Amino acid sequence: MTASGAGGADEAESENGAGPAKGPGSAAGSSAGDAGSSRSDAEGGSGADGAGSAPTDGASGASAVRGTGRTSEAGAGGRWVEVAPDRIVRWAGSFADRHGPLTAEPSRTVLVLRGADGAVAECHPPFPPMAAPATWPSSPTVLAGLIAEHAAADRTVGVLLVRLGGFAAGVFTGSPPKLVSSKTGSRLVHGRSAAGGQSQQRFARRRENQAASALAAAGDTALRILGPYAGRLDAVVLGGDRRAVAGVRADSRLRPVMKHAVERFLTVPDPRLAVLRDTPRLFLAVRIRLTGPA
Repeated sequence: MTASGAGGADEAESENGAGPAKGPGSAAGSSAGDAGSSRSDAEGGSGADGAGSAPTDGASGASAVRGTGRTSEAGAGGRWVEVAPDRIVRWAGSFADRHGPLTAEPSRTVLVLRGADGAVAECHPPFPPMAAPATWPSSPTVLAGLIAEHAAADRTVGVLLVRLGGFAAGVFTGSPPKLVSSKTGSRLVHGRSAAGGQSQQRFARRRENQAASALAAAGDTALRILGPYAGRLDAVVLGGDRRAVAGVRADSRLRPVMKHAVERFLTVPDPRLAVLRDTPRLFLAVRIRLTGPA
């Protein structure tokens, strides 16, 4: 059998001045669901045009990937890439170079770019909807610039990462996001036992109790860190393990916080402070669904 977390251990927490979050090019590790293959063109996020990890999104069905220059397959066809907001204008220009003159279909929630050869890029900004201008510009790169401006807006964002045995909560403010309050921790949760009979039943009950205790500790931490900011939060980003997060999200004490939860879900490794500090790279990325000619 295996165990998750360390018995009752809390990592060093950082509250009110944890220092600036890492930039878009940093990485905090890989998720367990790595998928996709490297691409050598700008469309696939190679070189300076990729944003790194692509966490699973509930709407997209895309698998998490690791490292710059990787893509993930979309469940309904096509592939997903992530691009840092400060690189989206250059990415749109590269897309036009590869696929011919572009036609743009802008909206507050997605920018659709269609190439002359049939290639399509659906660009999903973080924290939709965007503000609508009086008149949408026709230039694809200018429209991409609007996405970059939207992503760079000053926000207060709460982050809650939960896996069985580990959790992290933090609040980011400003632009670029700065981690101003945070706490991480872990609790012992044994893995499943291969034994049978009564011993297996006892072990299962013990494991259930451990899991419940771990989720309760995660809820307590979320309330302690995110609760004081409930009235000021612009968004709450969740991540880790979906089942574990659902268990914490059901805590009625967190309703004032969870009403700000966004759809984008971050697939991350064990929630440690370094992983938490790296989340702005993920929650600010522009998610792009590509279909048609590569």
